[in-house]
Amino acid sequence: MQDKKITEEIKNTSSHIFQDIWEGIKDFLNLGFHFGEGDKQVHITIGLLLLVFVSFFITSFILKWSRKILTRKMDEPDKRKFISIFNFIKYIAYIIVAFSVLSIAGVNVTPFLAASAALLVGVGLALQQLFQDVLGGVFIILDKSLLVGDIIEVDGRVSKIVEIKLRTTRALTRDDKIIIIPNHKFITETIYNFTQDRKITRESVTVGVAYGSDTQLVKTLLLQSVKQEAKVLKQPKPFVAFEDFGDSALIFTVYFFISDSFHVPFIKSDIRFTIDELFRKNNITIPFPQRDVHIFQTKK
Repeated sequence: MQDKKITEEIKNTSSHIFQDIWEGIKDFLNLGFHFGEGDKQVHITIGLLLLVFVSFFITSFILKWSRKILTRKMDEPDKRKFISIFNFIKYIAYIIVAFSVLSIAGVNVTPFLAASAALLVGVGLALQQLFQDVLGGVFIILDKSLLVGDIIEVDGRVSKIVEIKLRTTRALTRDDKIIIIPNHKFITETIYNFTQDRKITRESVTVGVAYGSDTQLVKTLLLQSVKQEAKVLKQPKPFVAFEDFGDSALIFTVYFFISDSFHVPFIKSDIRFTIDELFRKNNITIPFPQRDVHIFQTKK
């Protein structure tokens, strides 16, 4: 019986000790500054600051873990670009967590949210184009619709992608000039990508020959002209099409495949030089448009 009383006394004593410790911890956490009066009173306490710190720490851990999962299969250049985007998302997440923690702690954040909303609307309208460019950059990086080295056509100009950034893409034209393309163009406009699926593209050169020419010889010479060009691929094989009977000439087109679409104008130029040389050697005439003029004399 006496042991039972001793045990109960120990329990009561322990309970009072833990209660005193808890009350001391609560008093310590409630230490801080208090501003305002009534419902508008704001309390900045050690507990609130500790809660914010722990929330930021947990958020940082979750974001870091998520970033590793999302970037584990990305190439190094894409990974660096994604990290720059992720840093922007991280700041937004911290702001959301901060407002959430303050609201849970009893701080009236409505005035801050109202002011922030008005500010964000104004900034959003002013930076609408910038946000579209950034969003376009995110889509390009994630779905890999555009890669460095791709040959594209934008606004009628062919260029090669040399660098993809978060807001803009840099491309080199055939005139060796750099153009800066806003990324929103790649999600709002139709873009021709010559090398999206593969690097090989089919090109062609069209020429007219005089009526009465040996068409089989013309076919042979056209195939010979592309085979002499080092940058024309052996496979798939080039071929010739008899396109049409023109007003002044028989129209032929030689089709060929190359792996360097960026320099295709120079390749076509070399092929035309070769065609002209071969036609001259084999007496194949490239005619010019001719018209018959009839003169009628009227009697006076």
